[in-house]
Amino acid sequence: MTVAVAMDHVDAAEEVSEFTLANGLHLVVIPDRRAPVVTQMIWYKVGAADEPPGASGIAHFLEHLMFKGTDEIPPGQFSKIVARNGGDDNAFTNHDVTAYFQRVAKDRLPMVMAMEADRMANLRLTPEDVAIERDVILEERRSRVDNDPGSILQEQMMAALYSNHPYGVPIIGWEHEIKDLNRDDALAFYKRFYAPNNAILIVAGDVEPEEAKTLAEGAFGKIPPSSSLDGRTRPSEPDHAAPVRVTLEDARAGRTTVQRYYLAPSYSSAKPGEAEALDLLMRIAASGSVSRIYKRLVVEQKKAASAGGWYSDSGLDSGRLGFYAIAADGVSAEEIDKAIEEVTTELRDSGVTQAELDRARKSYIAEFVDTQDSQSRMARHYGWKLSMGMSIEDVQAWPDRLRQVTLQDIKNVAQKYLVEKNSVTGYLLPIPEYTSSIGDKPAPVPQAGKS
Repeated sequence: MTVAVAMDHVDAAEEVSEFTLANGLHLVVIPDRRAPVVTQMIWYKVGAADEPPGASGIAHFLEHLMFKGTDEIPPGQFSKIVARNGGDDNAFTNHDVTAYFQRVAKDRLPMVMAMEADRMANLRLTPEDVAIERDVILEERRSRVDNDPGSILQEQMMAALYSNHPYGVPIIGWEHEIKDLNRDDALAFYKRFYAPNNAILIVAGDVEPEEAKTLAEGAFGKIPPSSSLDGRTRPSEPDHAAPVRVTLEDARAGRTTVQRYYLAPSYSSAKPGEAEALDLLMRIAASGSVSRIYKRLVVEQKKAASAGGWYSDSGLDSGRLGFYAIAADGVSAEEIDKAIEEVTTELRDSGVTQAELDRARKSYIAEFVDTQDSQSRMARHYGWKLSMGMSIEDVQAWPDRLRQVTLQDIKNVAQKYLVEKNSVTGYLLPIPEYTSSIGDKPAPVPQAGKS
C-alpha cells in the first residue's frame, strides 16, 4: 500500500509516502532534498508499560542491549560503525515506544538500514553483556533518579497518579527489580515485540519514496512477522475518589517547589477536539512568561521565582496536565499550593479570553511550521503520532483542528479535567540549612535513553 499526501505550509518535506511491506513493516518516507543527509528512525510499538509484572525496566534494559551486537556486528561496535561513517545515532525508551535512530549521509542509508534490520532479527547476548549492562542501568538510576530529589518526587507522584495503570511504574524500573533482570528476560521481551509487524520505519531526508521502499524490502523483507503479538493489554486506571499529596524533604533540594498533576486524556485517548483544547488551555495557562500562572505567581504576587506547566499529550492510554512553581524566599509550599489552585479555579470558572486563545494558537501553529524545517524533528514527530495509532492524515490535519477550538471548548475541558480528586500535588522541601539556588524546571515527559 502506498499513500502520498501533500503537506500544507511545507517546503522541505514535499510529500509524505507510506508503504506496508508483506511482513507488516510500516514504512514512512518524508522527502527533504535540501542536503544529502538522511535520518532513519525505527519505532517499536512497545515500551515500559508493556513489561511483565515484576520486570520493570526490561524495555529500557533491552534498548541498551540492542547495541551489544549480532553475528555480523561485533559487540559494542554498532555506534562506532555509524560514527566512522560520519553519522550519529542514539535511542530512547518511553512508556509506549522504543525508538532507535541514525543520521547519516544519503549514500550510507543502505548501510544503516541493513544494520538496523540485522539487530531486529539477530541480536546476540552473552551473560557477561547482560551483567555489565545491568550495572550500567543501576548506575544510571542512581545518578538520574536517586541522586536527584526532583526526580524522586516525580517518580512518587507518577506512582500516586496512576495507582493501577503501568504508567505509574518508572521507565527505568524499580531498583530491586532491575537487579533481578537477566538474559532470559531480555531475550523473551525481544522475541515477542521486536518484529517487523510491530515496527514503523521512518526515513526522512534526501531519498525518493520508491528508493526507500526498495532498500527496506531488501533489508527487512526477509524477516518473518511475529506470531506472538497479542495487542497491548494493560490494566486500566480506576476512578479516583480523593486528591493525593506527596511530600519529600531532602537536604539536596534548592528552593521549595510545588508540582500539581491532573489525569487527562492524550491525543490517542481523548474524545474528538478535547486534546486540541487541552493543548491550547495549557499553553495559555502555563507556557512561558505570558502564561496565567507565571504572570500571577511571579510577576504580580511575587510568590514564585519561576512557574509554568505542560500538557503531556503523547501517551497511548492517558495524558496529564502539570503545573509547577518554585517558591520565592520566605514563601511556603502551602502558599504556592493555594496560588496554583487559584489559577486553576479561575480557569474552570471563567475560562480564557479570546486574545489569549488567538495568541496561543498563532504561536503554536508557527512552532509547528518551524518544526517542519527540521528533518530529524519531522521524523520524530511522525514516528510518535503514528506509533500512537494516528494516521498521516491525522498528523497533517492537526493545525486545522487547532483552528477550530473555541473559548467554550477550552472552558469545557478545564471544568472536566482540572478536577481536584484526579490530582496529585507534590511538595519538595529543602532542609533549611542546605537551601541554595533555584532548581531546574521539572521534566514534563519521562523517558529513558541510551545516553
